[in-house]
Amino acid sequence: MNRIFQTFKKAFENRDIKKKILFTAGIFIIFRLFAHIPVSGINLANLHNLFAQNQFLGLLDIFSGGTLANFSIMALGLNPYINASIILQLLTIVSPQIDALSKEGEAGRQKINQYTRLITVPLAILQAFGMYALVRSQNIIGNLSPLQIIAFVFTMTAGTMFLVWLGELINEYGVGNGVSVLIFGGIIGRLPVAFTQTASSTTGNNYINLMIFAILGIGVIAAIVIINEATRKIPVFYARAAREIKNTTSTSTHLPLRLTQAGVIPIIFAVSLVLVPSLVSNYFISSKIAVLRNTAYFLSVWFDPNGFTYNAVYFFLVVIFTFFYTAVIFNPKKIAEDLQKYGGFIPGIRPGKKTEEYLNYVMTRITLIGAIFLGIIAIFPSIARVLTGIQTLLLGGTGILIVVSVILETVKSIEAQIVTRDYEAFTN
Repeated sequence: MNRIFQTFKKAFENRDIKKKILFTAGIFIIFRLFAHIPVSGINLANLHNLFAQNQFLGLLDIFSGGTLANFSIMALGLNPYINASIILQLLTIVSPQIDALSKEGEAGRQKINQYTRLITVPLAILQAFGMYALVRSQNIIGNLSPLQIIAFVFTMTAGTMFLVWLGELINEYGVGNGVSVLIFGGIIGRLPVAFTQTASSTTGNNYINLMIFAILGIGVIAAIVIINEATRKIPVFYARAAREIKNTTSTSTHLPLRLTQAGVIPIIFAVSLVLVPSLVSNYFISSKIAVLRNTAYFLSVWFDPNGFTYNAVYFFLVVIFTFFYTAVIFNPKKIAEDLQKYGGFIPGIRPGKKTEEYLNYVMTRITLIGAIFLGIIAIFPSIARVLTGIQTLLLGGTGILIVVSVILETVKSIEAQIVTRDYEAFTN
């Protein structure tokens, strides 16, 4: 905590960094203002009831920056953009052209960002149509004419692209990752409401449960910081020919392997699957067809978000997707080839195939620890609910993970800018 305060203190002493921080704060204010402009024709009472019954929408609200619960003009949030980014990352595996583009530095990155924005538009249109079907089936919005439906879809798509633009402004003129900062802002913006609801419903012995919840929350935050910063350092030596003498010297460094290479992505994938049965059951529970109605009832019982089956499947999927996504973004074969190409080697390990096998072995072991940790974080709300009995103040583990990760990444970004400017001042 002291490190964070010291970093921001030094940042405000630097004029350029101070401008970037204030610019980011200004974008955040604009975002929160637009988050409270609702789409016309929405029945907010029915909307709040739907959110109370469906945790899938609660997760989508997290990634929309808190705009979905109000059904604002930015209700889709950054979900289409995040999905487009994931699609592009997966395409790098199967498409040699995109993989080559990702290795072209800044020019390649800008091209991929352009493709991401282009894919975002059709995804936003599809999700807007899906959102209209959902709110229509729940009597949250009335029947709309074809022209009104087009206006509805256009408004929500424009809201998403406006959010993407705000995020890119933060990337260019502010501090931190724009998308992450906006999601972080949405989560933080909802905390006062949750605290108020908890304070109004807390009486008698519930204060003890609230203290237990606070202790659990602090423990989870500390664990996230530790695991997020934890790395396995693989020593690497680089052979270097010395011209002055007839021998070979070497320089040493290390290859840092993070425990949580995949970040929050596995939780997003897992929750998208595990909550589908609940979403389907809510849609067909009132069906006039007996088979659909009975199937929906069966799914609602077995995949109740408070039940054991739901949490067990959720935990298992998070572990599986952590290994899958780590395999996508971490390529031991390429790392081994690069080390061999530049004369690097791991002490005691032969270059080439043996190095690849060793990196794969180490990464599998530390990924297992990270996967189990992410699984526990994913089901943390259910654990906290059982231990404390508090229903209103249950910020999901995903939300906590995002908040802590964004704070750490932003602090590192500011520290890097401080070091860069101090170095430039020293050389000048």
